[in-house]
Amino acid sequence: MKSTDRTLLLIDAIANLLLGVLLLCFPLGIDDLLGLPAARTAFYPSILGGVILGIGIALLLARAGRPGLGLDGAIAINLVGAGVLAVWLVVQPPRVPVRGMITLWAVALIVLAIGAVELVHRSASDPS
Repeated sequence: MKSTDRTLLLIDAIANLLLGVLLLCFPLGIDDLLGLPAARTAFYPSILGGVILGIGIALLLARAGRPGLGLDGAIAINLVGAGVLAVWLVVQPPRVPVRGMITLWAVALIVLAIGAVELVHRSASDPS
């Protein structure tokens, strides 16, 4: 695996691991902290945290050269996930404080940027 691939996977993994652990550890308080719509139960934030944490682990496995998510899977997850969030924010903006909108847009833009950098890198390194 190329050095740049490994670096991109590490950056992506760190972002997913941090968000996953944050959601798992603080599922009911995280909405207030980030200014997001209130979760009435810890179920959905916990499940989302587990999924995101799993993605982060898969990225680390791929970075280590073991079967894992790989760069192509990371690109798909990042672009689709962040794209859906961005469309949701434009089409049906949630009623949240400014802090919440900043948080949501920051997540969408950071993840879109990571996915775009990965996609550009993949396109530049793939001769086909």
